[in-house]
Amino acid sequence: MISKDPKVIVALDFPTIDAAFELLARIEPAQCRVKIGKEMFTRAGPAFVEKVAALGFQVFLDLKYHDIPNTVAGACAAAADMGVWMMNVHASGGRKMMTAAAERLAGVQDRPLLIAVTILTSLGQDDIAEIGYTGTPAENVLRLAALAERSGLDGVVCSPLEVAPLRGEIGAGLKLVTPGVRPAGAAADDQKRIMTPGDAIRAGASYLVIGRPITAASDPLGSLAAINAEVSEALEGG
Repeated sequence: MISKDPKVIVALDFPTIDAAFELLARIEPAQCRVKIGKEMFTRAGPAFVEKVAALGFQVFLDLKYHDIPNTVAGACAAAADMGVWMMNVHASGGRKMMTAAAERLAGVQDRPLLIAVTILTSLGQDDIAEIGYTGTPAENVLRLAALAERSGLDGVVCSPLEVAPLRGEIGAGLKLVTPGVRPAGAAADDQKRIMTPGDAIRAGASYLVIGRPITAASDPLGSLAAINAEVSEALEGG
């Protein structure tokens, strides 16, 4: 599937820079966007981000900033200088932190999207209780997403299981970015709150972050094509 607004964001979580570029050399920017997270950024730094962007890929810089407001705002400005399409912060950093980041980006030309992480998709009920959160994962996602929206952010990261409830509670314009997406029959790996690509899109997800089902597949390009076809069918009402 070729799209002006590809919904799949491929997670470039590779042990080496060469492995990441080998995959990028075989796909087109119209087929997907890409996510650069902590592992690749730590290995390769800003230069890697800029090289990937120079290839034409829109980059989701997934560093989940969480610090005092001024520090996070400065980090977001630095990320914007790298030419990324989207970046994220932790909603649990609070309203002042998120507002400071949004305000710092407001004057940036070609401003990147700024989204907030709610509850990590690797966390279940026992996990959030252990760190002191009351209520269910879904209740905490809704609470943090509402806070992010009030703070001026463009969207949130949530599991696909929370997409439909969020669509019923928050503004229609808020981007919902969902990891924890697995094709039918794929291993869950370390994700606990998962859904298939088609079901996530039908529920109202804006973008799907998918890693190992594509990057660790015996035929990564075939896996990406199959997921894109499933997404296309869901967008068309199938």
